[in-house]
Amino acid sequence: MAKHIFVTGGVVSSLGKGITCASIGMLLERRGLRIRLQKFDPYINVDPGTMSPYQHGEVYVTDDGAETDLDLGHYERYTNVPLNRDCNYTTGRIYSTVIAKERKGDYKGKTVQVIPHVTNEIKAAIRTLATEDVDICITEIGGTVGDIEGMPFFEAIRQFALDIGKQNCLYIHLTLVPYLKAAGEAKTKPTQHSVMELRKIGIQPDVLICRTERELHKDDAEKIAQFCNVERRAVIEERDKEVTVYEVPVSLKNNKLDEFIIEKFQLKNAQPIQMDDWLGIIETIKNPKHEVTIAVVGKYVKHADAYKSVYEALMHAGIANEAKVIVKKVSAEHIERDGLEKFMANIDGLLVPGGFDVRGIQGKLDAIRHARESKLPFFGICLGLQCAAIEFARNVVGLSDANSTEFTKTSSNFLVCMLSELKGVTNLGGTMRLGAYNCRLQAGTRAYAAYKKEIISERHRHRYEVNNDYRGILQQHGLVIAGTTLDNSLVEVIELKDHPWFLAVQCHPEFKSKPNEAHPLFRDFITAALKHKAERKK
Repeated sequence: MAKHIFVTGGVVSSLGKGITCASIGMLLERRGLRIRLQKFDPYINVDPGTMSPYQHGEVYVTDDGAETDLDLGHYERYTNVPLNRDCNYTTGRIYSTVIAKERKGDYKGKTVQVIPHVTNEIKAAIRTLATEDVDICITEIGGTVGDIEGMPFFEAIRQFALDIGKQNCLYIHLTLVPYLKAAGEAKTKPTQHSVMELRKIGIQPDVLICRTERELHKDDAEKIAQFCNVERRAVIEERDKEVTVYEVPVSLKNNKLDEFIIEKFQLKNAQPIQMDDWLGIIETIKNPKHEVTIAVVGKYVKHADAYKSVYEALMHAGIANEAKVIVKKVSAEHIERDGLEKFMANIDGLLVPGGFDVRGIQGKLDAIRHARESKLPFFGICLGLQCAAIEFARNVVGLSDANSTEFTKTSSNFLVCMLSELKGVTNLGGTMRLGAYNCRLQAGTRAYAAYKKEIISERHRHRYEVNNDYRGILQQHGLVIAGTTLDNSLVEVIELKDHPWFLAVQCHPEFKSKPNEAHPLFRDFITAALKHKAERKK
């Protein structure tokens, strides 16, 4: 039987449950255990696909086309576990399933209630990952204990221990121990009250991970253990990381959390842990040999998590190049308002990420034109490819009104148009081209040189494509179509021949980047940016 770890949060939100779960998963995976990771989100949206990046941050996409919470990105960056749509459930998805069953008559006329019907559906979702080839399932409960919308999930995980036996479940509670500067001391009362809320529900945490700004004093840890009915060794300090969150697994290992879990579950097959490669990554981040500045010109740069995977992939590429990547976040609208010059000074590379709608498009086009004409390394992702194609058509081919059907209805040259299979689709949720698709790369291109193979697979999330009617004229003027779908029906990668490094993709390669395995396109982009910086200095 698979063992289950449930991770909850208290006191405040944004404590880092996702990174904590990913770090625990990493430690256990490196102990030779087979793990799976899952997150429950209490909001009523069926998935985050229709939510604003300002509200939610980025939408993370899995191979099977699920639009999921961004914490699944942390899971994949820290571990090698396979993720799919069963790894992220929302209240909306759970209720949709319950209501569909009620409409079919599956409940045989019974009154449908939160207990047992909703909680049973949540427990069924937990069991989807607990297959015979899994040792430990780690389930994160989004939100904060005490939130009214999270109550069905807390009730479900309370019941789950009764269903399979408490010896097969472990509850880990992530909490905050604030430091009051005026008083000159840390305060344990918020943690005590948070645990009190859990115990009212019927959940006694086995481990408390205490987020702190400063070292957790021995007396405070003992006080927390006593008042919260937790073993002293299970009160674990998790101090804020000044340099990188990739230090969190090391911190938890130093606090022997992996040993505690293995002992509690009596796992005889656990192996000694090896972390040398991860420590090497942290050392490179802390002491890089080089430094490079990348401008990310986007629509949602004000929100730290809107392009989370892009920023992480840039860091990974920096690690591969032994370089610190300084990200200069530039609002495309600010370029439109204030001009380009002030934003492009001392830049070594330009990245235009994905996005939607017409707002800020002209700013992106201006930035791409600057990169093309000044030989600045450029990397376009999703909408970045579409903008690069439109800019090239306008300013090189001479189609001055080249545009996208997403932005206008009046152009005579729609260089970008909606995917044919999506025309007439009115629902926004889950209706894009989603998930992993294969692409054939052309030999001799930069993309081929990066991947070192002809057929690749990358994840997608888009509704629009380059219009095939314009392929010929774009190629005649020097645009290279470096990659297409296997049937050659869609443009997937474009490049420029007479440019040091100008490449754009329709996919989202950032989703497959890891700190110990940088994505090849991001890696080569940073390599080109470092070269550009060296030449600029000369």
